[in-house]
Amino acid sequence: MVLTGAGISAESGLKTFRDSNGLWEGHDVMEVASPQGWYKNPELVLEFYNQRRKQAHTALPNKAHTILAQLEDKYQVDIITQNVDNLHEKAGSSNVHHLHGQLFQSRSTQDENLIYEMDDWKLELGDLCELGSQLRPNIVWFGEAVPMMDMAIELTSKADIFLVVGTSLQVYPAAGLINYCPAKIPKYIIDPNRPAGSFDSDIIFIEDKASTGMETFMSLES
Repeated sequence: MVLTGAGISAESGLKTFRDSNGLWEGHDVMEVASPQGWYKNPELVLEFYNQRRKQAHTALPNKAHTILAQLEDKYQVDIITQNVDNLHEKAGSSNVHHLHGQLFQSRSTQDENLIYEMDDWKLELGDLCELGSQLRPNIVWFGEAVPMMDMAIELTSKADIFLVVGTSLQVYPAAGLINYCPAKIPKYIIDPNRPAGSFDSDIIFIEDKASTGMETFMSLES
């Protein structure tokens, strides 16, 4: 069971709002990643995600992504990711669950169950779902429920090994997943900065970036 965050994508050149004091590519996150921002200026929100999508379209997986994909040769691997990019899929991972939605999907503003794969990086005003309502990015914004959370808890509760890669464990509810691990299973956290807070004494911290941290993990688990 693997929980991944922004740090794993950063090595592929994809930034997050936490890199710049709450600003995401120059925008207050509430302008571009909240229902309020959408209702205030949907055109801005659509263009913001168009640019993120355009950037992610050419981004390539890094060594951390490929090592996780290769782990499937030895383990049943489930990846719960807080990231909305598709780098895990590009690397070849089979079981990827996106807690916060997917950048290359749109969804209906009338029926959230109507989700569409995107062939292009552009989503614009006037692009409608089959019910005739405007399409929005299929992203879980601040203030919205995380529909995949129950599934993530269930998977975590059955884990034999729990691995955290590239997340500060500060964003909830995802950060709370570690509390659902079965007792006494191996638990690893890979991040350059040890997350704040108290953790069980049996957690193994690998204080390194995702790519070289994954190499260390492999040496420990081999």
